Amino acid sequence: MKTLFVIGGARSGKSRYAQARIEALPGRFAYIATAQARDAEMAGRIARHQADRGGLWSTIEAPVELASAIARASTRYDAILVDCLTLWLSNLMEAGVALDRAFGELNQAIGSCGSPLALIANEVGLGIVPDNPLARAFRDEAGRLNQQIAGTVDEVVLVAAGLPLRLK
Repeated sequence: MKTLFVIGGARSGKSRYAQARIEALPGRFAYIATAQARDAEMAGRIARHQADRGGLWSTIEAPVELASAIARASTRYDAILVDCLTLWLSNLMEAGVALDRAFGELNQAIGSCGSPLALIANEVGLGIVPDNPLARAFRDEAGRLNQQIAGTVDEVVLVAAGLPLRLK
């Protein structure tokens, strides 16, 4: 595995699948987390994810500066998991970051990464059209990001109901 993109709905088993793929490799693992504990519920989710990973993983917090986190991790770890691009996009939009530049930097980091790399994202475009401009913009940018990443990586897997389907 060189680069893997795992996509699917919320609670579909994406993280579990990607984590298992990375843990099948030898070496030291980096988990690059994009989530931020802004409330008690999210803090609980983060704690559950950390407990599920156990002691095999080193966690790197990168809510916005994802490309540089991947670059740094690739020099120190044997395999990297990024969870998740959807939260990263939300963080970028909230911070007013130029998305084209950030997406380009991420693509460059993926291409330059010397370690096996798995990236996770939600597929948010399968439901109804959102009723407000911000939600529609987010859905559109998430679709654009997901297409870009899928075109960049070596392998793409869709996970639904815990079952992986290889797309690329």
